[in-house]
Order: sequence, then structure tokens, then C-alpha cells
Amino acid sequence: MFTGIIEAVGTLSRLERMGDDIRLTVNSGKLDLSDVRLGDSIATNGVCLTVVQCLKDGYVADVSAETVKLTGFGDYRPGARVNLEKAVTPTTRLGGHLVSGHVDGRATVVSRSNLGKAIEFWLEAPAELARYIAHKGSITVDGVSLTVNEVDGNRFRLTIVPHTASETTLLELSVGDRVNLEVDQIARYLERLMQSGKEQGSGGVTMELLARSGFLG
Repeated sequence: MFTGIIEAVGTLSRLERMGDDIRLTVNSGKLDLSDVRLGDSIATNGVCLTVVQCLKDGYVADVSAETVKLTGFGDYRPGARVNLEKAVTPTTRLGGHLVSGHVDGRATVVSRSNLGKAIEFWLEAPAELARYIAHKGSITVDGVSLTVNEVDGNRFRLTIVPHTASETTLLELSVGDRVNLEVDQIARYLERLMQSGKEQGSGGVTMELLARSGFLG
């Protein structure tokens, strides 16, 4: 489990094809690896990866064919910069939102503009993921926890403040770039609960129940 608050920006120093899988070697930059052990999880551009080898200045991890298909790792090349976050501990501040590191798919940057000292992006998500993206809801983009400021169909707007831009790879994004996307877990589980209630004929969680309980305005 992660928070989407990036701890460091690393660099992919090696990508080794192993059939449909990929073995990555990551130079972890300023990320503190003193407490990282074999088998620990590190979110790498939003993807939860297991450390299979600890290095002095980084780590090695394997990316399965399924993960390659859903994320940008199939397009990455040595030298690519990636956002890094170690898994949370019981004492970690939850400054972002609950992030699993299980990427749902990819979104495309459709516009970029300056907004004062901040950067404003519009991204377009696949239709099957767009339904989970809500105004003022949470979204994870390349591992970064962000707030959705506006939604228009399959497109959504993000405002990146200077600190976030300087501490992540988001400053490097251009129109046409694709990013790893993880939607909010609560939205997915809520949808499943509503579907389950309908399938069982028990009513389950409904929009009416949520409104009566004060979850909807």
C-alpha cells in the first residue's frame, strides 16, 4: 500500500526482456534504501514492484507480462526517469490517498498550459476507467496522488503545483504522452457492492441508500 506522495525520482538504468516479462534495474536517486529488504515493495511510476535484488544505489525488480500490457513499461527505455515511493508503514503520514500500486490502464495528455506558477493538464482516460473519475476525487498519475479539478466526459483536468512538479516527473510531460493511471479504490469497491446487491436481488448499496445516509448532496 502507498500514499501517492513521491519520495524520489529514479532512473531506469537497464531493461532486460525475459520473454514477455521485463527485468528492471532502477537507480533510486535520493531514495533512502537503508530499510529496504529483498521482497519489499516499491512503487515505480505507480506500479507496485517487488525488489528481487538490492543494489548499493538501487534495486532490481521484475515486471510481468500483464503489468507490461497495462502500463508504460513496454515503451520505457534506459535513461527514463520514474517516480518512486516505498510502501507505507504503520507510522507513515497519509498525505495523499490510499494507493494500491495496481495500475488500471493509461491516460493520454491532451493539453498542457501554465496557470500562474502551476501547470494545468487535461488528460483523456479510456471509457472503462473514466466512470471512476470524479470532480474533486483522487487519481494516481504515474504514482502521484492528485486531485481531479474538472471532468468533461472521458477527459479530466489536473493542476500541478510547483512543489509537486519539481519533485516528480510530471514537469516532463508533453501533449501526446501516456501515463499510468490508477483510479480511486473506493469508487471501484462501491461499484462492485452496488452490482452485487442487484445480482442478489437484495438491494445492496444503492444511490438512494447513499443519499439517505448523507453521502450524496
